[in-house]
Amino acid sequence: MYLQQLQLQDFRNYRQQEVIFSAPKTILVGDNAQGKSNLLEAVELLSSLSSHRASRERELIHRDRDQAWIRATIRRWDVERQVGILLRNGGRKSLQVNGQTLNRHLDFLGQLNAVLFSSWDLEIVRGNPEYRRSWLDRVLIQLEPVYGQIREDYARTLRQRNALLKSESRDPEVLLVWNQALIKTGMRVMRRRQRLIQRLQPLAQTWHHQISGGQEELTLSYQSQVPCPPTDATDAWIAAFQEQLQRLAKAESQRGTSLVGPHRDEVDLYLNGIPARLYGSQGQQRTLVLALKLAELHLIEEVIGEPPLLLLDDVLAELDLHRQNQLLDAIQNRIQTVVTATHLNAFAAPWLGSAQIYHVHQGSLRL
Repeated sequence: MYLQQLQLQDFRNYRQQEVIFSAPKTILVGDNAQGKSNLLEAVELLSSLSSHRASRERELIHRDRDQAWIRATIRRWDVERQVGILLRNGGRKSLQVNGQTLNRHLDFLGQLNAVLFSSWDLEIVRGNPEYRRSWLDRVLIQLEPVYGQIREDYARTLRQRNALLKSESRDPEVLLVWNQALIKTGMRVMRRRQRLIQRLQPLAQTWHHQISGGQEELTLSYQSQVPCPPTDATDAWIAAFQEQLQRLAKAESQRGTSLVGPHRDEVDLYLNGIPARLYGSQGQQRTLVLALKLAELHLIEEVIGEPPLLLLDDVLAELDLHRQNQLLDAIQNRIQTVVTATHLNAFAAPWLGSAQIYHVHQGSLRL
């Protein structure tokens, strides 16, 4: 998979910008707030149709414009295709592949796969559970685009059930219907998250052992509000979910919100049996996140059959030479990588030797 060309129009601080990618690694260098991260954000949107930096689409559109375009030319399995996203201020986005407008987001997801590693990802270790759940969901969308719809179905069910729980005229029969819907959609989310952790754990352990020099043992586990049955049988999952709903029915009624479901689940990260968020230095936390990202990268490659893009947003300078070399050994020149930095002296010589360098200033790029 290779991103050949990217065009931005009225996206963030870019008026009109075309970027040609002609090397295995592209370095975007410039001062802060010039547009480096905005460019990576555009690629992130092409990959997942979401941004970790913006909660509303109007934040992505230039302040004095009503719409913005992101267009790209991608080569995948030696086939070239054009993809595009039209963002509208206050309206639904439009998605295109090879000039054809798509009716469903599901048909667009999977056109481009990318793994983003930014300073924000340290929150996977030290932040609240929402960060870890969001990380799992982003990986699942890369592996299984239909998961985007599964997650939306669950979110819609959760909103409706919460509205009912807040209602003073709550009908028990209607609540029963929404309980069943919560179980059905929630199980689809939890099962996939649990299976993902099981697949990521051995990969992350291997990478972490290698990067840390075998000094620490990393373990991951998915902690569900619904005790995950030892069997994958649907009946067992339904029974466990129903039991939790019954146990917390009174508390839900009093608080007017859903207390059971994957929106309250947790991902536990341990180093030598101690919660990672309580353990040690930022260097150890960066090692852990780097191991998770490399595991994510290799699992996506294993599933889709091609390496995804790697986007490194202002994190390389925070990695010491050993971690930089571990990352470089992992990706070599077969994984297209786009890196942002404020200065070039953050890079070891092997990075610069295989890179094209763009200088970014006030939403404009030059070689």
